Amino acid sequence: MSEVQTFAAYLKSNSTATHDSVDNLVMSVKPFSTPENYVKFLQLQAIFHKIVDSVYKDKELNQKIKDLASMARYDDVIKDLQDLNAKEAEVSLEIPKPKGAEALGWLYCAEGSNLGAAFLFKHAKQLEFNEEKGARHLAPHPAGRGKHWRAFVELLNALPLSEEAQAEAIEGAKEAFAFYKVVLRETFGLAADAEAPAGMQAHRH
Repeated sequence: MSEVQTFAAYLKSNSTATHDSVDNLVMSVKPFSTPENYVKFLQLQAIFHKIVDSVYKDKELNQKIKDLASMARYDDVIKDLQDLNAKEAEVSLEIPKPKGAEALGWLYCAEGSNLGAAFLFKHAKQLEFNEEKGARHLAPHPAGRGKHWRAFVELLNALPLSEEAQAEAIEGAKEAFAFYKVVLRETFGLAADAEAPAGMQAHRH
């Protein structure tokens, strides 16, 4: 790892390709084409955010990352599901329980997803959902997506992590993205090895 590369930059450079493949697979299932598909998307989101909820509320991490617990969005996803008279879905998969430095990788994925959610929020609004109904968890942070992300990254970069811990965080991020894809395929009834059609462009940037 370069001496001048920050921890967040290290995470990004080692997970961008996987992240793009997740974004593309999400859009390939057209989650905003119908209310029924949007419910499936919310159920997918609920599974992911339920896993990271314990990371957001970890007492030790909250001492290092200010207001971390308030950033959790699992409760908002559940409210979004309730707005559509829907519930969490059962999955046949073993649910990961990220710990230690690995959990930081999951946290990076979760917070990064909010930064990139402007595109998704726009689509949700076309279904007449917003920050008060049906799309709470996609709404921007009160401080704004970009400003909030920069503040989060600054705190993340300040964590005193060894090279071994940083490597564990990378594995956590990769596991988070991989798990999300597996759940997405199960939720939308795709083949176990399904990927987005060739030529799709990631919507985050």
